[in-house]
Amino acid sequence: MFTDVMSGKSMERPGLAELIAYARKGDTLAVVRLDRLGRSLAELLTTVETLRGQGIALLSLEEKIDTSSAAGELIFHVFGAIAHFERRLISERTRDGIAAARAKGKLPGRQPLDMSKVHAAIKLVEASISPTEAARQLGIGRSTIYREMRRLGVERPI
Repeated sequence: MFTDVMSGKSMERPGLAELIAYARKGDTLAVVRLDRLGRSLAELLTTVETLRGQGIALLSLEEKIDTSSAAGELIFHVFGAIAHFERRLISERTRDGIAAARAKGKLPGRQPLDMSKVHAAIKLVEASISPTEAARQLGIGRSTIYREMRRLGVERPI
């Protein structure tokens, strides 16, 4: 079994590369779903072409696609195109939502860090209040306090 513990959006897939190097002619690569193998139709097609070039079939368990047959290969291309279409729709909707929010005067995304709160939190920590309690009191994330303490070189008192 080979796994990649990163986003499927990344073209850097060391587990997949290791699997392809390991597989031999006549083997079948089984995946749970096509979207686990690649995020774009082009990426899926490239991977399937690489597999086909080495004589390796692809079996997608959820979509019940087996590229070792002509019918399975056709279905693979249809499902791949549909998956690509769905991702494009999501992307367009996200872009439209962000544009609508901006038109209403809202700033999408993470809000800027209030450094006065960070400095106050660090003073509380230096006064022997736990970072968790300081974060709760000031309404900021505990991880933010730890990150800023590391960045500023502040040590937590014992």
